[in-house]
Amino acid sequence: MNSLSVAFLGLGAMGYRMAAHLPKHFQQVFVWNRTAEKAQQHAQTYGTQAVTLQEAVQADLIFSCLPTSADVEKLIASVELKQGSIWIDCTSGVPESAKKLAAQLKQQHIDYLDAPVSGQTIGAENATLTIMVGGNAQAFERALPAMNAIGKLIKHVGESGAGFAVKAVNNMLMAVHLCAACEGATTLKAHGVNLAEAFECINASSGQSTVTSNILPNRVFNRRFPLTFALPLLAKDTGIALDLVREAKLAAPVIALSQSLVQAANGVAEDNSDFSTVAKMYESWSKITIE
Repeated sequence: MNSLSVAFLGLGAMGYRMAAHLPKHFQQVFVWNRTAEKAQQHAQTYGTQAVTLQEAVQADLIFSCLPTSADVEKLIASVELKQGSIWIDCTSGVPESAKKLAAQLKQQHIDYLDAPVSGQTIGAENATLTIMVGGNAQAFERALPAMNAIGKLIKHVGESGAGFAVKAVNNMLMAVHLCAACEGATTLKAHGVNLAEAFECINASSGQSTVTSNILPNRVFNRRFPLTFALPLLAKDTGIALDLVREAKLAAPVIALSQSLVQAANGVAEDNSDFSTVAKMYESWSKITIE
């Protein structure tokens, strides 16, 4: 059992499940959430300790999993941190924010790692998340035992901001696949093709992706659209990816178009919509149900 103290800030759909694994590996695990009752519930269920924000940030290792980089910046600005600690930010954030926070915290003798995760709530539940980490390599090694508690594939991908960049591009690629798969499914349905049988063929062929093998069959074809990753968060991440393209002065027409499509879907979606409801935008255009 590791003697380092660990804190987890932000007990949303992902954070609540991620923090649950830490008491199996660490003697002291603190949790904090803006809604205190949720932290207290977590403590009762998993044996963590619900504490104030200022108490939480006195831990040796501090995880955060918040909606945006702006939320993390505000949180860090509001507290006094302990020298020698490591802040592990699992938010799907902005690379420039990571660089700024890493430089700011370094002056206080604190390391900051941008460590976004992928694998949705099922990965958080099973501690099988992929974690892409940017920041100081030595800090990465020191924080690795804590990340091993919540993830399966954990990679140091570069300096500060690199983790956020990889996550943004990953989610953009998923959005590209989602838009393309919806268009393909709509086309097949318009020609009277059985989608279930067609996608069995596609998933044994070169057109296969996580979207075709998992997202469409388990979210769209069955009309469930379970909320595990909100559409506004996908819209945020595709925007970050497009910003990276523009900062590098690159030509990326597929990324630009896909970001526009995701933003359009987000603009017409109902509140609390899952990212898979992008399919509903295509259905409204074509008058064809993807099932």
